[in-house]
Amino acid sequence: MRELLLRSLTNWGFEASAARSAEEAMRTVDQSPPDIVLLDLNLPGMDGLQFFHALKQKQPEVQGIVLTGFASIEAAKQAVHMDMVEFLTKPCHLGEVEQALDRALRRIAPPEPPIIPDPTFAEGGDTLDTREDDGSPRTLEEVEREHILATLQRQGGNRTATATELGISRRTLYYKLTEYQKQGYPVD
Repeated sequence: MRELLLRSLTNWGFEASAARSAEEAMRTVDQSPPDIVLLDLNLPGMDGLQFFHALKQKQPEVQGIVLTGFASIEAAKQAVHMDMVEFLTKPCHLGEVEQALDRALRRIAPPEPPIIPDPTFAEGGDTLDTREDDGSPRTLEEVEREHILATLQRQGGNRTATATELGISRRTLYYKLTEYQKQGYPVD
């Protein structure tokens, strides 16, 4: 499960690492402090909640997500008091993990509202509300595509940062970029 999650996280654009125990994780976070931790409750040695409590002492802004097969009401209460982002139980669909990660990202850096250009005029007075080729009005899909691709370019191709800025999930962004590629638009 740990390896599956690690592959999924890196595919979603996260820099991720895995640890087999809380003690190993604590050594890792000393060298490279995380913004978000995804943890199990049932770990050898120190349990997941003890680890998260110790980590919060060092790094108060860290966000935590519990993913466990050993859920109890008491553990859920403790997680709530520790301000965990989510308490997920195994088996869990990867989409739920992705949604929890999106919530954690929003806690770290809430997205700024996008700046939408004036739909009437561009720089230099050229109108934006018509197509260059035949003068017909642009569709909402065209405007959305241009906005998404411009944001992706502004973020240097970083899809996680792009999704965060746009206020959409990475899954939605990946879907839209795949569609744009099929239509022949460059997305990298």
